[in-house]
Amino acid sequence: MKAYLLTSIKLTLILLVIFAGLYPLAIAGIGKLAPGKGDGETLSYKGRVVGFTNVGQKFTKDQYFWSRPSAVDYNAAGSGGSNKGPTNPDYLNKDVQGRIDTFLKHNPTVKKEDIPAELVTASGSGLDPDLSPAGAKIQAARVAKARGLSEHQVLALVDTHTEKPLLGLFGPAKVNVLKLNIALDEMK
Repeated sequence: MKAYLLTSIKLTLILLVIFAGLYPLAIAGIGKLAPGKGDGETLSYKGRVVGFTNVGQKFTKDQYFWSRPSAVDYNAAGSGGSNKGPTNPDYLNKDVQGRIDTFLKHNPTVKKEDIPAELVTASGSGLDPDLSPAGAKIQAARVAKARGLSEHQVLALVDTHTEKPLLGLFGPAKVNVLKLNIALDEMK
C-alpha cells in the first residue's frame, strides 16, 4: 500500500509541474508570437487605442455602422448569450421587436423583412465584432445621410473592408464594424 501511495504522490507532483507550470508557460510563449503579442490586437485612431479587433463595441449614433446586439452589453469580462430562444415570447416581443422598431426608426428606407437577423439578435458570446456584408450594406443609406456622403461612397467603403472567407472556402465573408467605423472617421 505504501508503494502505491508514494507512486501516486510522485505522479501527482510531476503532473502538477507539467500541467500547472510548463503547459501554461508554453501557451503564453505561443501567444507572444500572435498579433498583439497575446494581449489582443488593438486598433488605434489618432494615436489612441479605441478597441480590440476581436471584441464588439456598441455604436448607437446614426453616423456609425451599428454592431450586432449584445446580451451582455459588450462587457468582455462577462461574455455570454441570453439563453433565450426563438420560442420565448418575452424575447421575441420585447427584445427582438424592440431592436426591430429602433432599427426601422433610424433606417426609414428599410423594410422589416429586409433586416438581417444578425442586426436584431445577439450573438452567442455577446461580443461579435463582425457583421455580414449585407448587415453593413443595409445601414449604408443612414450612415451616408448622417455624414453627408453619397451612398455609393459608403457602399464602396463596405466593399473594401469586407474580409473574404479563409482560402475562399472557410467561414462567411465578414466586415469588422470597428475597423469600418474608424475608416469612416478617416474619410473626413
